[in-house]
Amino acid sequence: MAIQKFNVSRDDSIYEAFPDIVQTKSGKLICVFNECEHHLDRTNARVMITESLDRGRTWSPKRPLSEPGTRKAFLDCPRISLLRDGTMLVICTMVTYLEKGRKAEQYIWRGDSEGQHFEGPEILPFCGIVPDKIQELSTGRILIAAHFESQPTDAEEIGKGKNGGADGSRGKLRQYLWYSDDHGKTWSDRVTVAADPRYNLCEISILEMRDGTLVGFLRENSGIGVDVLKTLSFDHGETWTPVYETPMDCGHRPVAGYLNDGRIMVTYRYISGGAQNMFAAFLREDQLKETERKNQRCRIMPLDYDRNPSPDIGYTGWTQFADGEIYVVNYLKDDADKAFIRGYSFYPEDIELPVTEKTTRNVF
Repeated sequence: MAIQKFNVSRDDSIYEAFPDIVQTKSGKLICVFNECEHHLDRTNARVMITESLDRGRTWSPKRPLSEPGTRKAFLDCPRISLLRDGTMLVICTMVTYLEKGRKAEQYIWRGDSEGQHFEGPEILPFCGIVPDKIQELSTGRILIAAHFESQPTDAEEIGKGKNGGADGSRGKLRQYLWYSDDHGKTWSDRVTVAADPRYNLCEISILEMRDGTLVGFLRENSGIGVDVLKTLSFDHGETWTPVYETPMDCGHRPVAGYLNDGRIMVTYRYISGGAQNMFAAFLREDQLKETERKNQRCRIMPLDYDRNPSPDIGYTGWTQFADGEIYVVNYLKDDADKAFIRGYSFYPEDIELPVTEKTTRNVF
């Protein structure tokens, strides 16, 4: 069976992008996304929500979760999560441009387990943009992760590096997180997840392995085709290793998770000279802790290609049903003047055929 494609939301009067998705206990799909004037003009940006009761084949009319913003104060890149106690959380960054610089606060809406009613936003004073999904670890710890430019007030920035920092990294993007062990009543100090003078590190996707190890997959934002990078934590997010390469080359905005069969799927934008492809990579759990690229294998499957003369594609969310069907949401332009939200459905056998008497499994 080939990948099936569906329109999640298409409104040719406005730009729709940066979607995420969650599946409720009843099997309903809920998708959140931004609408605004353009990727580079966030006037009228607001968070929108739509639902599907038929596994993503049809979707309800979109409805707003927030008020429209302005070009200099706007909501950016919502993510949606469902906690074990049934609380649904939408997190989105409020970016405000000031006379000098900008601030970026995290806004949170709280909803019921089926996403019928939301309250908020609550404002958390965490500085960072493009948050990861709010993560609830097996220990009950809650993680909120976002990235920002290195700050001149950081202790590690004091010095005379070539860019003003002690390590020459002033102005480079860094990945941060905060954690809570009391369900969000109090939060830790900021944790630096990834900072490297070679890289612009951002847009993390954190995956908790079955043994409790955390793997953070990172976008490198120099636009020169660097691999999706990764970092590991062995203490539930309090400290992190240096960054390592992965075999997912030219990767932007990874979104990682476990499939029902134990494989790890990472959806990401493939960008090498232009953003026009969406891929899904499938990795082995027993190789996630490997630090050498050559010791990590994966299968990479194309999800979509943006045919538009000025393509704009590449933020995803995904879920899997109990019977194995995988559903991905993504944005692209394709035959439209402005971006819209598309859904993709496929099954594990579309990734890899089962082993039979006539076939053998390869080294992967």
